[in-house]
Amino acid sequence: MTKYIGLVFKNLTRSKRRTILTILAIAVSLFIFALLVSLPTFANQVVADSASSVRLACRTKMGWDYPLPEAYGVKIDATPHVAAMAACVIYGGVYHDLSDQFPSLAMDADKFDVLFPDWGITGAENFKKTKTSALVTDSAMRRFHLHVGQQIQIRGTRFAFNLQLTIVGTIAKGPSPDFLIFRRDYFEEAAGKPGIVDIFWVRVDDSRNLPQVAADLDQQFANSSAETRSESEASFIGSVLARFQVFLKLAAFIGVVVVVAIGLVAANTAAMSIRERRGEIAVMRAMGFRSRTIFSLLVAESLVIALLGGALGCGAAFVLLSVFSLNADVLGPFAVLRIPPAVLGQAMIVAMILGVLSAYVPALTASRRNITESFRLID
Repeated sequence: MTKYIGLVFKNLTRSKRRTILTILAIAVSLFIFALLVSLPTFANQVVADSASSVRLACRTKMGWDYPLPEAYGVKIDATPHVAAMAACVIYGGVYHDLSDQFPSLAMDADKFDVLFPDWGITGAENFKKTKTSALVTDSAMRRFHLHVGQQIQIRGTRFAFNLQLTIVGTIAKGPSPDFLIFRRDYFEEAAGKPGIVDIFWVRVDDSRNLPQVAADLDQQFANSSAETRSESEASFIGSVLARFQVFLKLAAFIGVVVVVAIGLVAANTAAMSIRERRGEIAVMRAMGFRSRTIFSLLVAESLVIALLGGALGCGAAFVLLSVFSLNADVLGPFAVLRIPPAVLGQAMIVAMILGVLSAYVPALTASRRNITESFRLID
């Protein structure tokens, strides 16, 4: 067995340029495959991470352009099993240039920390005391080089007015790496339109009561001018991500197409390599090497090349995303994107399949060809 392994690696170094280029081609294809296939996996993981949440979102059935009446808050707060409630408005927001998107939310301040205790909030008390206060995620603080106590201006994207805010605290972990929260009463004052609410965020006393509370809320506002759709936080995030499902599926499809294209290139390369070695194969047959042994050696060479390319491509994808997640908050929500172990495993399995299939037919043909015929075909 050892001598056969040595023979495989010796043949790989026979044409170093071809071997290196083939490894790099497979590495690039599996690098792209790992990145693109990770996108839908990442989206599913975001939903799964929020599955244990005891929060639900109450919003209008008609879409984001139709706000809910602020008066709904009183009835929601009085609903059985509701532990905390906060009205929220999606402000949008840009900091400095248009490329510096800064998603901003206006939210009630009185029970904010009770509603989101898992966000790692600092400065909650100051947030409640100062009308122009804001809480910014740690990622956004690094991205824009901000600090607590700094005054900033946010330009509205959904509303045609700007806001002057003072950073009083941070958010360690939220639904997105980059976002800002400020007080809704300040938003109401600036907008001059009291009573605007996009979402009522509700914390339920027990996760088992989520379906019942959601049903009760929708029942209260049924047949009104602003009917509601209440759903768990996981369902709410899933519905938001559903808008991008087409793009996520397209990304995965493109990843597969890239792998297939490179697979065809690898198959052509393997066929050329085996064709050039017809004389060597004929000599090996004449020396007593069995067809099965020759076939296994040729396939093993292709398999080693594919696995090296797969390891290189997957490793590059893993390192790249790890570096970006630490140092590049400009990726926004995808700054926390990782290559899941399952995707790494899939990519290496794809590499193995590429290695075997690309050499299977030419290796089988060459190993079974008649010895006399093989010598006759030598140029």
